[in-house]
Amino acid sequence: MEKDLLIGIDIGGTTVKNAIITKQGELIAKWEVNTDLSDQGVRVPDDVWASIENKLTELDISKDRFFGMGVGAPGFIEPETGKVAIAVNIGWQDFALKDILEKVSGLPVYVENDANIAALGENWMGSGNQVENMIAVTLGTGVGGGIIANGQVISGANGTGAEIGHITVEKDGAYCNCGRYGCLETVTSATGIVRQAQELMEVGKAEPLQQRKEQNGAITAKDVFEVAEAGDADCKELLLHVCDVLGATLAMLAITTNPAKIVIGGGVSKAGDIILEPLKEAFEKYTLPRTNEACDFEIAQLGNDAGVYGGAYLVLQNS
Repeated sequence: MEKDLLIGIDIGGTTVKNAIITKQGELIAKWEVNTDLSDQGVRVPDDVWASIENKLTELDISKDRFFGMGVGAPGFIEPETGKVAIAVNIGWQDFALKDILEKVSGLPVYVENDANIAALGENWMGSGNQVENMIAVTLGTGVGGGIIANGQVISGANGTGAEIGHITVEKDGAYCNCGRYGCLETVTSATGIVRQAQELMEVGKAEPLQQRKEQNGAITAKDVFEVAEAGDADCKELLLHVCDVLGATLAMLAITTNPAKIVIGGGVSKAGDIILEPLKEAFEKYTLPRTNEACDFEIAQLGNDAGVYGGAYLVLQNS
């Protein structure tokens, strides 16, 4: 039987997204299962494969049609061994994800970090348009990064390549979940934006935001964007600072890798031009003119599906 299908898997702390995709990038089916975090996530691979088997039965698709499975997992991954060194939010440590999934499925399995996988997916079927050199940034609760150089995703010597959320941007900055201070994540993530907004309100600034907080009990990054768009000078200034810090960081990365595209995804990217325009200006200010000439900024198109497309593409690259 001729092989023509790929399985993409994106493992998150709450759900695991799965998809069956053709080698041309056509989505046949996608579905989710809950991530079982009990006993340090030991049952996750079995749950995932059981759900895939059920789907294959339901769709009457033979396992023989698949090239393999590509998996995005959170944390630090060793791509050569397919082992998850550390995934704090699932409880995995030195977890042999590739070996376990290959054993239960009988298919080749390829494992990469979830942010790298999202970058591959976005480049394959999203706004990357299959450029050879790309930087993808996901601005959500934290800051994820994926770098594609000469067509290959950069994992690095032990899986910490493109952990751009942990570049130090403020020497005496706020505490980060990684245990250090002043990481990019503490400034440009949704969580970081809210933290800075709270600091403004504590000194009596950003009054419209204070009113929202009194009404709703809390504020979100979306509130900060909306208040800035409505004209509040304090929130505008906060967002200009966020864009300046992110622009400077991306400029340094761009001088290193010379990307044709920088793709911005995650919840914060939904703000659109209010982020994109000042970000481009900051980037231009900090990078080489020739580097800037080659580089377009885009908002990510695939949203939550980037990971499953990237998983499928990882299989395609290795087949």
